[in-house]
Amino acid sequence: MGSLNFKSKPKLNYSKFNQINGKHPLQKSCKDAFITYQARRRHGGKLAFFNFDLAKEMGLIPMSHPEEVTPELEEKILETFSIVIINEYDIENEIEFPEEDILPNRYMATRYLQLQHPNKQGKTSGDGRSVWNGVVKNKGKVWDISSQGTGATSLSPATHIQNKFFQTGDPTISYGCGYSEFDEGLATLMFSEVMNKNNYETERCLAIIKFEDNISINVRANQNLIRPSHMFNHLKQSNYDALKDIVNYYIDRQETNGTWKNVPKTESRRYKYFLKKQTEVFARLAANFEDDYIFCWLDWDGDNILMNGGIIDYGSIRQFGLFHHEYRFDDVQRFSTTIKEQKDKAKYIVQTFIQIVDYLENKEKRPISDFYQSTFLRNFDNLFDEQKKINLLSKVGIAPKYHEFLIKKYNYIIESFSKDFSYFERTKSTYGLYEVSDGVCWDAIFCMRDILRELPQIILSRGETIGRQEFVDIAKSTYATQEDLAINSYRGAKIDSFQKNYMSLIKTIARKENKDEKDILLEVLMRSSIINKFDRVTGDSIARIVESIVQKQKKFDPNTMFSAMVDFREHQTFDPDNIVPKQERNSNTKKELKPIVTEFLQIVRDYREGI
Repeated sequence: MGSLNFKSKPKLNYSKFNQINGKHPLQKSCKDAFITYQARRRHGGKLAFFNFDLAKEMGLIPMSHPEEVTPELEEKILETFSIVIINEYDIENEIEFPEEDILPNRYMATRYLQLQHPNKQGKTSGDGRSVWNGVVKNKGKVWDISSQGTGATSLSPATHIQNKFFQTGDPTISYGCGYSEFDEGLATLMFSEVMNKNNYETERCLAIIKFEDNISINVRANQNLIRPSHMFNHLKQSNYDALKDIVNYYIDRQETNGTWKNVPKTESRRYKYFLKKQTEVFARLAANFEDDYIFCWLDWDGDNILMNGGIIDYGSIRQFGLFHHEYRFDDVQRFSTTIKEQKDKAKYIVQTFIQIVDYLENKEKRPISDFYQSTFLRNFDNLFDEQKKINLLSKVGIAPKYHEFLIKKYNYIIESFSKDFSYFERTKSTYGLYEVSDGVCWDAIFCMRDILRELPQIILSRGETIGRQEFVDIAKSTYATQEDLAINSYRGAKIDSFQKNYMSLIKTIARKENKDEKDILLEVLMRSSIINKFDRVTGDSIARIVESIVQKQKKFDPNTMFSAMVDFREHQTFDPDNIVPKQERNSNTKKELKPIVTEFLQIVRDYREGI
């Protein structure tokens, strides 16, 4: 596709951006949920990335818009998102700004609970370097938009730890300076697009505006940016009215967007429906995180996740290549939870929702310990276990159409296979716990994706399962030592049991479908080769890809950056039912694109077993 003369196409107007002006329905619905700031235009920024796919989904640009940034589009993006707040420091020091730069509407920074704040009730915490730009409505959906790096608010930890307001950009303080970094935006972009493509709810990157000194404004969007911590602060403070406002607001938004269907009309039934939905979200989320080796640092404050289960704050997100289940993130003042501990944290968050609903219904806040035997928590455990079984069958390569049948009638095979699988997945190196760049880790030694990918192909070609040593040779990771890989009698029995149960699942499906086992194995092989792809992204590989982009950023205009992201995202699709043909790209970026993406994929291969 050649270059286009956009001046001859006046229909490509960008008036939908005018909806994004600081106003947000939360400002009317929940008066205790935010503080507001005047904002002013921020000059000197250049558009580094624009997400055409997301913008079309949100209705900001027409579906027919070429994947090319026009001068008019860049101007509109900068006009809308290149802003900085006028904060308490500016007001105290009577700093004056050009009147023509000051925007007419106030932008909100939302209040929410954060464990790293001195106040554990959420009275001083919330968006420390972000504001909400507003909402966009399209095809019955409402999208929230926020920007990271728009100035230091009074809700950052630094303000209350040091008991003073900070000037935006103050070099003596890091997070508290109110700016964000370009590489943060790139990491969020690359990671969130891969997650979204693989059916994870996530905050997505709409645009990145770059300034000098590696500073940027990172614009994010989701259909509902409310976190559990937006509710938990009001609960901790026993602010009944504010809590009721935010819970009702969230339910209304989920209903408006069509995310929740048939929401009851009476208040009590609406709250029970709310509990049912949130239990489902967090039970399945915890199982998915554990099985996809995703570290998210769930904790009691409900800060690092959205209410709808969406992943946010990719600075503390890790996706591991192996089940490094002893990894802990070092946040200076404390170590994080581990992947295995995330289930209990998710369950505790649900227990807090139960406490919230009881408080709203009875107007008396009971201790959270009163709810540890709730029916909803038993449902949580059942849903978690069910999702773990679904995930295991999916990893093997068994199509969803067989899942319910196997779980209902042959659960004993799944449970036995799960024990075998878990043994290998959780086996750790004899080296022990050691420090890594951002925390501590204890390495896993088996790559279960490798054995699940290779096993059906070998059985098909040979007509039999494999020997114990070959099994270990295929599944071993680069972290394993010879001592780690020794085959004692117990491990040998586990290898035999693993393959016996694996074949039992194949034979059971073959009998049900009245097909030859080879036909089922071939189907499993095709699906498993995608699900357990060799070059699968990890947090380490994302970090290295971002380093490469930053070093070569002169090659990455917004069009090239978008095309590279799309090609990388499509290659990192692990859902065999979600594969789409490769999209055509603009000819002026295609020449540079192939070596760029090839380099990205080589980095993924190099770090595929890491953190």
